[in-house]
Amino acid sequence: MSEPQQRKSYLNSQTRCVECYPNKTGFALGSTDGRVAMDFFDQSESSLEKRYSFKCHRLTEDRGRVAYPVNAIAFHSEHGTFATGGCDGFVYTWDGEKKKRLFQSPRYPTSIAALSFSKDNNLLAVASSYTYESGKIENEPATKIFIRDVNEVEVKPRH
Repeated sequence: MSEPQQRKSYLNSQTRCVECYPNKTGFALGSTDGRVAMDFFDQSESSLEKRYSFKCHRLTEDRGRVAYPVNAIAFHSEHGTFATGGCDGFVYTWDGEKKKRLFQSPRYPTSIAALSFSKDNNLLAVASSYTYESGKIENEPATKIFIRDVNEVEVKPRH
């Protein structure tokens, strides 16, 4: 890119995170309404037709279906799949090409604030930290960092 691009997100709610695709063709956005949008740097008509968004980090609770903010996105550089972390305390992995969820982690103690795959893609670092989605509360859960091995079945696209 010779000049920086500027554009409006096509999601209707606040953007919480953004992560570039490993192949350098676009980016993913996470929003406060529990959605992820997949967009492309190329703004040709054919690229605009390929962009999409999907609902994630939604749970059925006593008060009905609740959408939780998506706080973090991390791409697996080998497979091009990605992980999302949200205020629901879960990490999900996704096949963006097939638009399918691959894996759901066990629930972490509180919101997922950040995620990162190691350079060799064998580890996933997860920051579980209260992100004030419900305002100030008493007895906030302690911030914890989890480092876990990545199982190939969690991140490899299914054909």
